[in-house]
Amino acid sequence: MMSRFVHLHAHSHYSLLSALPKVDELVKAAKDAGMPALALTDNGNLYGAIEFYKAAKKAGVKPIIGVDFYVAARSRKDMQAGIDNRRSRLVLLAMNDAGYRNLVQLVTKSHLEGFYYKPRIDRELIGQHSEGLICIQPSFSGEIAQSLKSRNQDKAKEVAAFYKKTFGDRLYIEITRHPEIDGHEASMKALAEFAGSQDIPIIAAHDVYYLKPEDRMARETLVRVNSHTDQSDRLSDGEEDDFSFIGPERAEQLFTDPAFGTPLPEALANAEAVAGLCDLELKLGNWVFPDFKVESGLSPSDELRRLVYEGFARRNMEQRKETIERAEYELGIINKKGYAPYFLVVADMLRFARENGILSNIRGSVSGSMVTYLSGITNINPLEYEIPFERFLNPDRPSAPDIDMDYADDRRDEMIDYVRRKYGADKVAQIGTFGTMAARGSVRDVARAMGFPFEAGDRIAKLIPMGSQGFPMTIDRAIDESPELKAMYDTEADAKRIIDMAKKIEGCARHIGVHAAGVVVAPTALTDFTPLQFDPKGEGKIITQYDMYSIEEAGLLKFDFLGLKNLTIIGDAVARIEKIDGVKVEVDAIPVDDKTTFEMLARGETADLFQLNGDGMTRFLKDLKPSSIHDINAMVALYRPGPIQFIPEYIERKHNPSLTKYLDPALEHILNKTYGVLVYQDDLLIMAHDLAGYTWIEVDKFRKAVGKKIPAEMAEQKEKFIKGCITHSKWSEKKAKELWKWIEPFAAYGFNKAHSVSYGRVAYITAYLKAHFPAIYLSAVLTSEQGETEKVAETIAECKRMEIPVLPPDVNESFSQFTVVKIAEEEAARDELSDRAQAREKQAPDQQGRTPVGEGGLPRTRSSYRIRFGLVTIKNFGQGVSTAIIDERKKNGKYKSLADFLERVQDRNLNKKSLESLIKSGALDCFGEERGAMMANIDLLLDYNKESAKNHADQDSLFGAMAGHSSVPTLRLKPSPAAEMREKLNWEKELLGLYVSGHPLEKYREIITKKDMDIKKAKETGKDGSSVIFAAIVNEVRTVTTKKNEIMAFITLSDFSGSAEAVVFPKTYREYKNALMADKCLAVKATINTRNGEKGFAVERVKEL
Repeated sequence: MMSRFVHLHAHSHYSLLSALPKVDELVKAAKDAGMPALALTDNGNLYGAIEFYKAAKKAGVKPIIGVDFYVAARSRKDMQAGIDNRRSRLVLLAMNDAGYRNLVQLVTKSHLEGFYYKPRIDRELIGQHSEGLICIQPSFSGEIAQSLKSRNQDKAKEVAAFYKKTFGDRLYIEITRHPEIDGHEASMKALAEFAGSQDIPIIAAHDVYYLKPEDRMARETLVRVNSHTDQSDRLSDGEEDDFSFIGPERAEQLFTDPAFGTPLPEALANAEAVAGLCDLELKLGNWVFPDFKVESGLSPSDELRRLVYEGFARRNMEQRKETIERAEYELGIINKKGYAPYFLVVADMLRFARENGILSNIRGSVSGSMVTYLSGITNINPLEYEIPFERFLNPDRPSAPDIDMDYADDRRDEMIDYVRRKYGADKVAQIGTFGTMAARGSVRDVARAMGFPFEAGDRIAKLIPMGSQGFPMTIDRAIDESPELKAMYDTEADAKRIIDMAKKIEGCARHIGVHAAGVVVAPTALTDFTPLQFDPKGEGKIITQYDMYSIEEAGLLKFDFLGLKNLTIIGDAVARIEKIDGVKVEVDAIPVDDKTTFEMLARGETADLFQLNGDGMTRFLKDLKPSSIHDINAMVALYRPGPIQFIPEYIERKHNPSLTKYLDPALEHILNKTYGVLVYQDDLLIMAHDLAGYTWIEVDKFRKAVGKKIPAEMAEQKEKFIKGCITHSKWSEKKAKELWKWIEPFAAYGFNKAHSVSYGRVAYITAYLKAHFPAIYLSAVLTSEQGETEKVAETIAECKRMEIPVLPPDVNESFSQFTVVKIAEEEAARDELSDRAQAREKQAPDQQGRTPVGEGGLPRTRSSYRIRFGLVTIKNFGQGVSTAIIDERKKNGKYKSLADFLERVQDRNLNKKSLESLIKSGALDCFGEERGAMMANIDLLLDYNKESAKNHADQDSLFGAMAGHSSVPTLRLKPSPAAEMREKLNWEKELLGLYVSGHPLEKYREIITKKDMDIKKAKETGKDGSSVIFAAIVNEVRTVTTKKNEIMAFITLSDFSGSAEAVVFPKTYREYKNALMADKCLAVKATINTRNGEKGFAVERVKEL
């Protein structure tokens, strides 16, 4: 006899930290059990609905989409502590499209209107959105069950009456069987009798929270992770029994065998009947576009063509045959696929950005489109860079267009706001995304939930290697790759327990957040396509409950709005250049063949550039001596794991063209810009198409196969590729095999050419600005790095190398952020003469072998600019008092003295703390008063400021005006000892994050520079396990006690170049503990330790300097 049981109350891992099963695991369990249908009812959400629907359809199991709702005790709008944090549960299942749409509405409103600890619905909403829904009152936590449990029959009858009136014969009362729970059978008997008395059918169910009985402890651990408890805490009632995915035989047994209570075969039959009533068919994959109004009255296709042809004039391009043919070819594909509205929407977004000075950069394969270039979407001419269009839109398959838009990160929200205004707030939202229990996090969380100390989980987690983009690390893979982890797993019982448990919860959804870039724009209300909720971070952002994959299935294409800090830097620098130098830099018109820029790169002056900085890249650029933008693009593509091995060959061929040879002349047009070296994945795709005769849909399969590196798929492609070269290009088998052998090692690492060109463009712009406006560009970099002490220190080190003075804040020169100050030409000339005299005596190269010289070996002209710290960069100094200081200075001129400053700045936030910050940071040095003296007289200064304020108030009064003179006495500081230089430096470190006026290691600078003994150099060039020597100051010491009751330390060290963490093991700590103290200057000998790609130090010896 076929089973009458169907699971109608099953939870997946999308019931965030409440259930274990992945969606595909649930579907497989149902299929394996021979169940014709399965309902997914996650707690208060529809996160997994589309994924579940697709998986069930594919498996031949009828998908029933439902939700296990939270129902408010009163109204969803009531949020009173102690009352409204109580709630009941209600399971609603979609019978049809109307039911599904009502689920979306209910879920959305529960989050946007009823969220109080949990997303809640109420009777009002249930009444409004009952059509097409099956209603099940749960056996444990339904409102009827709760009323009966509290012996309130009248309340139970009132609840039943409401739901009967609302749902009629679509209302059921759930009966479950959990023999191990005390009193459960009595509760179920009472519930069944009540249902009979009210003429409400009962339905068999078995809450599913995990698949197998042996997974119970894993689910319990997951719940403890969520509640931040451990095994010392008891779980709530109802957690003691089995909540696994029971099969049909077990269900028949539980509901028909008298040993488990009164037989209830009708409950099983009703489960089967309800499954039959649910017949939802979702229309997926039919894309729709925002409702873009074409003002000209043209069709979207004609409007896009008009924009393209207008673009010739805008781009100052001739309408050459080649360009027109390419544009028309692309328009044909775009219009045939019906994508013109999408391109118009994106073009309008970029138009708004341009007109409002918001810098953008469009990256990815879209840069292979002539249509997007001419319509103002991209800034890359695909013909000039030989980028194929088919990588972006494959003419042979219905691939959706995907345009990634980078905006200056400080103005990204403006772009999203524009889209909301244009299309309507109800049609625009950011896309939700799920954070999962990753390998490392799972281990740490599980260890805590199992009652182990933090160190136990942390010790294991640190042995798990980091994954890479597209290839996340798993625990099983980590055990295979890390001998140390495998040994721990094999030999330590506790570690094995933790790891085995972590494997079971690994990959479970942990929380929902906001996608870094994704935004959706719908033609109608978003709830026609997806449920919505607030961002859990509480910022008021509305996000989709469907992730980017489900959103696309629901019919909406995402628009990627990514904030890029480097675009903010470029925009800030360009604005400063115009304000300070009066030069208007048009970013899109910057010449890509600038000699000065390439000379700077060839000298290795790459600090603070986008994509081109870092010791490794710098060395390659110095060897390469790039001379064209194509060299920059190639380096962006090659400087990554895998293809980095081809860089020396690329450099060698650039300098010796005779080394460039091609296996066949047909390869020359593909590889001529890269000296015959494979650089881009696009090169492989063109080879597959042009040489092996692949169709573009086959090319796409080829791209995916080589990207995944799956041996079976690679073997299949190898055979197809070789045969294709033989039949299509008439090559010999030997030559075809030789080409495959050549390209195979590179295949998995190939980088998207359009992406390289897009990022290469931004990299080049940063280099151009640094080459021509170094001080202004670096001031913009410093402003963007504010708060990141190590990065600020590195940029200031670069400023000093370029002889651009970086000075402490100054109330007479500083603005809120880092500021560029021009100095008088006479002063600059004097400084330069002095520098030239010193340079004749000695020219020491810097750490990377660069000397501060220009052409002809003369010293670089000393900068006529200085960079000042901003007032807001001072710790404990707020924007309010900073604005007051700056506004007063703008209005009435510079402050003439300390007294003048205290008299004129009348802001309530100029208190003892903020005044101390100004003194210690050096912001009041301009008045000639010594910092130590000002600190000793701090109370006197505050009193003077208050008296000045009182006098100002009196002056404004009638009697004060009649008096006609000030009653504030002259400011005279009491004699006090000057602060020592070391104390001043410590103040600067405390308030600015680093030493500015000098450095505790200053007297050792010459030898440190000469011998390359700095931290940055040690980290960049030291090999794993090798010993390095450097000088440093101790910033922080943290001691811990080991299991053997020995003391070891973790210390933070810094020097001119940056900072680093170091470990000091017990034996070394015992020997040198008196030297390992904060603010001590040391010579350090340490071993390089590389773990998960990050370099650190293990201290061997130290010596006080």
